[in-house]
Amino acid sequence: MPDKSSPLPGILLSLAAFGLFSTHDIAVKMLGSGYAVFQIVFFSVLLSFPLVIFMLLRDNENGTLIPRHPWWTALRTVSAVITGFCAFYAFSVLPLAQVYAIIFASPLLITILAIPVLGEKVGLHRGAAVVAGLIGVMVVLRPSDLNLGLGHAAALTAAFTGALASVIVRKIGRDERSAVLLLYPMVANFAVMGMLLPFVYRPMPLGDLGLWAMMAALAFLASLALIQAYRRADAVLVAPMQYSQILWAALYGWVFFDETIDQGTAVGAGIIIASGLYIVLREGRGRSRNAPVLRTRSRAETGTTPRISPLLSAKDRAVPQDET
Repeated sequence: MPDKSSPLPGILLSLAAFGLFSTHDIAVKMLGSGYAVFQIVFFSVLLSFPLVIFMLLRDNENGTLIPRHPWWTALRTVSAVITGFCAFYAFSVLPLAQVYAIIFASPLLITILAIPVLGEKVGLHRGAAVVAGLIGVMVVLRPSDLNLGLGHAAALTAAFTGALASVIVRKIGRDERSAVLLLYPMVANFAVMGMLLPFVYRPMPLGDLGLWAMMAALAFLASLALIQAYRRADAVLVAPMQYSQILWAALYGWVFFDETIDQGTAVGAGIIIASGLYIVLREGRGRSRNAPVLRTRSRAETGTTPRISPLLSAKDRAVPQDET
């Protein structure tokens, strides 16, 4: 087991992982200009399956694929499918930075949902951070002067359902097999999108198929890098690195799509990121019994790429908790 007393390699690996995830999202946006979201999600899952099976070869846990918590598993699966569809749609129609800023609200929503689902107690400090973060979302959306559309609704929905899926994993993750946690959202996405695919299918030239293959490879490599990051650094250092994606969004949006970050998005994203960071640091100091945000491990679950937490050992999953 690598020594976590020297966390720099873990931090660098996490930065690399989220850079790869951002590049994955560029491919989603490029494909979104020519294909329906159902087709994008379907082939993303199809090409990711072999890589996930490779990951599962290391699963030595005895048992079947029948979930021990069927209703929670079903709700998580539905949430992941909705997250994938909505996130992919938002990326295809909105500026990258705006999508990231809205989806960055997930830690705030995780904190709220952890109250009824996990019995988490949220004190004044984290409660104030949630309120501030939600104000940041309103700054990004600017309902008074921004023409809100389906893309904004999709991004907000992805933030909520992604947070719900994460909290459910925190509730049932200790009991369910890794194979169940990994495969159910992907199989559901494959089935649902496959049924809708005949109505929207467009033939794919080789270049576009290459983009799909690149997406699967990038997500796989990013997942491996993030697993190694959590093995080399504490979660409180790795989790905040996801906010580096806003920098990639600014760069990629400018280079590929002639996008710029407007003042409202910049200010709102800053408020959301500051609120999320405060919640992460608060949990890292032992202010949360369940530490649902720190234990999320990665960005919102879309059901198109593997979730890394089932692939971490019990020691890797540990979050330091001080006495409160």
